[in-house]
Amino acid sequence: MAVVRLRGPLKQLAGDQSEHAFEASTVGELLSALEREHPAMDGWILDERGVLRRHINVFVNGEMGAQDTAVDADDRVDVLPAISGG
Repeated sequence: MAVVRLRGPLKQLAGDQSEHAFEASTVGELLSALEREHPAMDGWILDERGVLRRHINVFVNGEMGAQDTAVDADDRVDVLPAISGG
């Protein structure tokens, strides 16, 4: 199963658990499964249309990924909220 690692407020929304394992073939499927398992996260990563929010960065094995990026069972997916401020 692919492992999703969460940081910052996303980790808190998932019950302070930073790593989650799911079977999926794409990043989008993985993130949908994550939101289903942790309803408090609903809408934080994917919008109401199921599209990755623009302030969320996804990396698959250290490389920038997108919602349609393929994932394998041994992949590590990092989900990071963008940091901004002034």
